[in-house]
Amino acid sequence: MALLVCSTEALGVPVPTTPKTRLSEGLPHPLGATWDGLGVNFALFSANATKVELCLFDDDGRRELQRIELPEFTDEVWHGYLPEARPGTVYAYRVHGPYEPDSGHRFNHNKLLLDPYAKGLVGELRWDPAVFGYTLESGDDLTFDTRDSARFVPKCRVIDPAFTWGHDARPNVPWERTIVYETHVRGFTRRHPAVPEPLRGTFAGLAVAEVIDHIRRLGVTSVELLPVHAFINDSMLLDKGLTNYWGYNTIGFFAPDVRYTATHAINEFKEMVAHLHAAGLEVILDVVYNHTAEGNERGPTLSFRGIDNASYYRLLPDQRRYYINDTGTGNTLNLSHPRVLQMVTDSLRYWVTEMHVDGFRFDLATILGREPYGFDEGGGFLDSCRQDPVLSSVKLIAEPWDIGPGGYQVGAFPPGWAEWNDRFRDTVRAFWKGDSGSAAEMAARLCASGDLFNRRGRKPWASVNFVTAHDGFTLNDVVSYNEKHNAANGENNRDGHDHNRSWNHGTEGPTDDPDIRRLRERQKRNMLASVLLAQGTPMLLAGDELGRTQRGNNNAYCQDNEISWVDWEIDADGHALIEFVRRLTGLRQQYPILRRGRFLTGEYNEELAVKDVSWIAAGGSEMAQDDWTNPGTRCFGMLMDGRAQATGIRRPASDATLLWILNAHHDIVAFTLPRVTGGRRWMTMFDTATPERMREHSHRIGETIDIVGRSMVLLALHA
Repeated sequence: MALLVCSTEALGVPVPTTPKTRLSEGLPHPLGATWDGLGVNFALFSANATKVELCLFDDDGRRELQRIELPEFTDEVWHGYLPEARPGTVYAYRVHGPYEPDSGHRFNHNKLLLDPYAKGLVGELRWDPAVFGYTLESGDDLTFDTRDSARFVPKCRVIDPAFTWGHDARPNVPWERTIVYETHVRGFTRRHPAVPEPLRGTFAGLAVAEVIDHIRRLGVTSVELLPVHAFINDSMLLDKGLTNYWGYNTIGFFAPDVRYTATHAINEFKEMVAHLHAAGLEVILDVVYNHTAEGNERGPTLSFRGIDNASYYRLLPDQRRYYINDTGTGNTLNLSHPRVLQMVTDSLRYWVTEMHVDGFRFDLATILGREPYGFDEGGGFLDSCRQDPVLSSVKLIAEPWDIGPGGYQVGAFPPGWAEWNDRFRDTVRAFWKGDSGSAAEMAARLCASGDLFNRRGRKPWASVNFVTAHDGFTLNDVVSYNEKHNAANGENNRDGHDHNRSWNHGTEGPTDDPDIRRLRERQKRNMLASVLLAQGTPMLLAGDELGRTQRGNNNAYCQDNEISWVDWEIDADGHALIEFVRRLTGLRQQYPILRRGRFLTGEYNEELAVKDVSWIAAGGSEMAQDDWTNPGTRCFGMLMDGRAQATGIRRPASDATLLWILNAHHDIVAFTLPRVTGGRRWMTMFDTATPERMREHSHRIGETIDIVGRSMVLLALHA
């Protein structure tokens, strides 16, 4: 054992001598800093280190008090036990080892390092040349920098996990009834008038009754939060006066980011979860386990790089100085390594068991299924989730793509996973924009994209259907802009997608033209209905229900301002859209045929003498192959027969039969309502052309009705 008393650069004065700390060997598990009621066990994995020093700091992390060499090394884990340590103890590590970048090793004991298992952080990163393991001024990452980074980097805090959850119970919303609502902790409440100013933009702000009531009354079931794990602001953005608003730059996979707290206490997150659960709402976290904030070989040394670079990151096999960059962020976490895989699964279990979250959406999830030879749906991480009794019991949603070879894997994830379906987004936008030849693709997307997901016993809920998300235009901007307008990002409008399938309907941006405004509002309703009535799992972007705009910015990742924040000054169109969304979510929950547990295939069931879905042409007959291949087809009906087999048991169901008519033509289409065995009349449930008329309207079987251009109608069959 070795003990050092060191001076601090933070204050520029020597540290008073402190008594020698008692230390015992401790245990190699669990990893991290664990308070057991008597003291704290510290355990850090590093396979290639030669020595690990635990550094203790004062309460605000400014003054380094002691360095204590961890005395034991067991199964590649360095560990020791401090009986004097308590919750609130501030600490970090210095890790010794070879600085040999060409061999993949970048140890530098001059750099203070965060514990990958830290549950709480203190302070923020201040960008300075000292936070780099090499001499930044030289531009050569093979050099070795001797400056101490302690005063510029955040530190870790030991926590007491005790929390009184009371009667908290998971909502356990079945997948078939799930409606996801994607939002940002800060942006959702930053301008909310019912949230007290000190709470705006925080977990506590999201727990305010009026905020929760808005979400609950929309009819959604599951709140998906953009990343809340501790993250770093890129120096490039700070230099421009911008910030990493979305938070996809994680540095701590166990710690909530303190910027989202009003009290700097992790229990604030737990209190938010408890309030949302009490309202029947699930909490899903958007998580980033594909990369870290340390970037490529020219990035800072903050944690993983200095602890064991060769283990934590995927390196080029024949040039281990460099990182495999399948994420586009400079580095890629190496989930093929058992300890890195353990860290990720330990993190997930922590957020489920200790923080009570109900599921996860995985950013660039293809990375998590990558092995050295490429994506494998039977890869280590995906297999771990399937067999884990904790993780297999919560919702797992993949963003099924990355920029690496073979990175696009929509539909390729294993059973038990849901996936963001960008094919749904692109097809719905194209169809309502009026693009030719999109009718057949639209039909497939409305049936939960069975062409992609109907395999291995997967269910329709595996397709997460959306037309907007945090990345891209808002719904208002999809119908208001032909081009992206990202000048505020400081990249000369070069960033963000160019192929948005958006349409401004005649004028770029805001307009007072009443005809354009009416058409835009109708198109919003068309797209919202497409999401909320299609088979699969619907996802809404927060603020779309009230017409939120980002002023044409389709990549607002760095805009922590009114471009990204939800504006709660809602006009008449916004209030009408909110009511329309409530109507749609109510219909989805009311009619089981809209959320079937089996894929609709259109195959004729001879035993029951029924098809689960039929496609109806405007003349009232079934669509022929020529109709589907005709590039001018822009109007068709989707007839969902409520008698069709609903489960694996071969018996007729007793659900309602619905007819959904979609008309993407610019003009009225006369549509003949089809005859269905046992039916007498068709009742109009809603019409996006006349949303204010909520009362049902009756039509005779075989009657021809006018479907307004660029609108949709939903009808129910009455026996």
